[in-house]
Amino acid sequence: MSVAFRRESDDEHMEPQYELPIPVGPNLVTPRGLRLIVEKLAALKASAEAETDEEARKKILRSIRYFATRQSTADVQPTPKDGHVGIGSRVTFVLDGRERSLTIVGHDESEPNQGLIAFSAPLGRALMNAEAGDFMSFQGRDDVIEILSVQADPKVQA
Repeated sequence: MSVAFRRESDDEHMEPQYELPIPVGPNLVTPRGLRLIVEKLAALKASAEAETDEEARKKILRSIRYFATRQSTADVQPTPKDGHVGIGSRVTFVLDGRERSLTIVGHDESEPNQGLIAFSAPLGRALMNAEAGDFMSFQGRDDVIEILSVQADPKVQA
């Protein structure tokens, strides 16, 4: 019989559902970052219990598995010393003649529009382990970042 006349199930044509990708490397977080993961996981579990649509529930369960993994692998970083860039540091620097301030955080806590960048982001990597007064390379250019000040950000330490 020709394939054109065979009834195939609708499931054969659906996109496969993959797990949410876990970022490569250690799961370094601030105390706030761990709290956000725990809160998100609790909210997702409540949503899963209330959800009646099976497809929507599957998506929620996938997110639960992601955040449960993130919670179990979270490595809360100690408060960084003032003057040294680390996870939880608020860094003020000059890049391309413009002064900026950012806080270095973990992956799941990153919100670039709010001034929170992941330690693994290109700019985050360039700033990590620097000290106030240092000049850092960025995007293949030497000494384009001048670190003006570094202190622990109290907003991410609580």
